[in-house]
Amino acid sequence: MTSIVSIDPQTREGLRCNGTRLWDSLMTLARIGATPAGGVRRLTLTELDGESRRLVIDWLRDCGCGIRIDAIGNIHATRPGTEDLDPIGMGSHLDTQPNGGRFDGAYGVLAGLEVLRSLDDHGIRTRHPVNVTIWTNEEGSRFTPVMMGSGVYAGAFTLEHCLAQRDREGRSVGDALDAIGFAGRDAAPALAAYFEPHIEQGPILEAEGITIGAVEGALGQRWFDVLITGQDAHAGPTPLAMRRDALLGAARIIAAVRRIAEEHPDEARGTVGELSVTPNSRNVIPGRVALTVDFRNARDETLSRMVDALRAECAAIAASDRLEIGLEEVVYFPPCHFDPALVTLVEQAAARLGHSHRRITSGAGHDAVYVARRHPAAMIFVPCEGGISHNEIENAQPEHLAAGTDVLLEAVLAFDRDAAR
Repeated sequence: MTSIVSIDPQTREGLRCNGTRLWDSLMTLARIGATPAGGVRRLTLTELDGESRRLVIDWLRDCGCGIRIDAIGNIHATRPGTEDLDPIGMGSHLDTQPNGGRFDGAYGVLAGLEVLRSLDDHGIRTRHPVNVTIWTNEEGSRFTPVMMGSGVYAGAFTLEHCLAQRDREGRSVGDALDAIGFAGRDAAPALAAYFEPHIEQGPILEAEGITIGAVEGALGQRWFDVLITGQDAHAGPTPLAMRRDALLGAARIIAAVRRIAEEHPDEARGTVGELSVTPNSRNVIPGRVALTVDFRNARDETLSRMVDALRAECAAIAASDRLEIGLEEVVYFPPCHFDPALVTLVEQAAARLGHSHRRITSGAGHDAVYVARRHPAAMIFVPCEGGISHNEIENAQPEHLAAGTDVLLEAVLAFDRDAAR
């Protein structure tokens, strides 16, 4: 392998990743947990998740990476550098939603892998080590909190708390890690910088015909589990005025969540994504309903006002409908602002490679949000078809995925050249 200690812009001219190899790797990975509709169901810490981890670890080892697995199951693969410096990090996650797509998360991991492969192709040795991380339980669809692995890494959650969390069948995170062989003991590395490529999961880049989004930050989020308790009763003999209908209370909360989002500025979002009705019988007035609330906003002050409004609505509904309503906050992180120098580096990389680009804010949470609490971080967005994600029809164009990976490679090399001096 040729040792290139310093890579100037002329040397980097024309340096590209292998887009065909990237696409083939994505399609190979997508077979693990493939659904009939063309998506992927690879829930965190299941056997399918373990299979995907082992496959990608093999690919990373082929690039000369040493592998470390920390106590929450994050996988840290490091290609050595020529100097004793903190690694430049890349990565994302391999777990999916129950009816997820082929690119959410997986693209960020395999783009990092492709950067390492391309460095090998071109005989490039970087000053910094270069690291690819596979974060545990980013999606939060089986265990909460969401973005668990990166949250433990950044100190947002304690390891003990997260290992004790249980899924709907009662299995803990700790037990699930043991079951698939990823309960590690290695120390997680400190990073000099962290770049996370991702499909946008929204419609802006595609609608504007832009290839690269230099992500400035992400909306803050507050998630709640809401439990509404009334009284089961027969649907026939019970007059309307005497009912304690938990589902009616839930319907009013659902409408209030949408109204609160509409009434607040700063890119407000409000969603009820889960609903569980008990006893769920056709001729029984529901006595118990559990639901989830997801609030998002670009300003923490506005996000807090949205939560205050929800609490007031729940109190009013409980009083008027003779219900008990409990709110438990399960996720909270304020709006994130990524490192300005790294965001600029992404823009400059896109410009040097001739790609259209713009700054953008992420409406979704990503592992980079937590990593940014500990180290400089930024994200690279590429378009996805129709802005659709968390869906089996999620799709992205091979040329856009390759472009984002080229920008990632360029940004890594630029940081390695400039920051190591």
